[in-house]
Amino acid sequence: MAQEDSQAGQQVSDNIVSEFGTYQEFLDSQITRKDLFYLEDEELARQLVELGYRGSGEVLKRDEFEQRKQIAEASKLSRREQKTVLASAGKDLKGSVFLEALAEREEANRSGKMTTILFIRDRNSKGQEISGYIDYAHRLKSEDFEPYFTGRRKLLPRHTDLSFYNWETNLASSTHSPNYQVISDNSAGLLFKNKRDRKIVNVDPKAPTPGDNTSRQAIPTTKYLQVVIFDHVTRRKA
Repeated sequence: MAQEDSQAGQQVSDNIVSEFGTYQEFLDSQITRKDLFYLEDEELARQLVELGYRGSGEVLKRDEFEQRKQIAEASKLSRREQKTVLASAGKDLKGSVFLEALAEREEANRSGKMTTILFIRDRNSKGQEISGYIDYAHRLKSEDFEPYFTGRRKLLPRHTDLSFYNWETNLASSTHSPNYQVISDNSAGLLFKNKRDRKIVNVDPKAPTPGDNTSRQAIPTTKYLQVVIFDHVTRRKA
């Protein structure tokens, strides 16, 4: 029973540490309007909370708060530094320029440094010509890419991707992704707005530029009718 109480107390303390950025913010959260009314001194109110004489919740000493904060930050940093096992790791991709290009971008798309849009035009299993735009980062996180990198499966656009078109049946669809908003009702043609930095990616081959922080690269390949890669680098706020 005592062990359960100890674990519960530690859980409460950990929640406090994750909720508040500094110990002062924690103390301020414990001060009530009534405390300020009678004490008329915010710093004195903080001291009384720290000593356990005032406050509306869990009492946590400064040293304990700072210690748990350091542990939490170290744990967070450790998780960030842990390398994600890449689906392309250890695969022999020689002879496939497209797969090599995907492998080069896998880590950046998984980590959020880049959100790549793939344009693929090819034929489906029925021999019908299809084309579409794929949010590479989203597909990486939502399915297993190892079969693609081993050559057991061919990467093709789907109805659930950013854009899909069947040239034989004239079936067309567009779907927003976690990274991009599809903009199709405009004179400039099909556009994609990055949801993080709100920059526009213009996939029109006649456009002078694909947009800010975006590059366009046509991939030479005989395994697809056409492949074009749009790399969008998201600027992180300092």
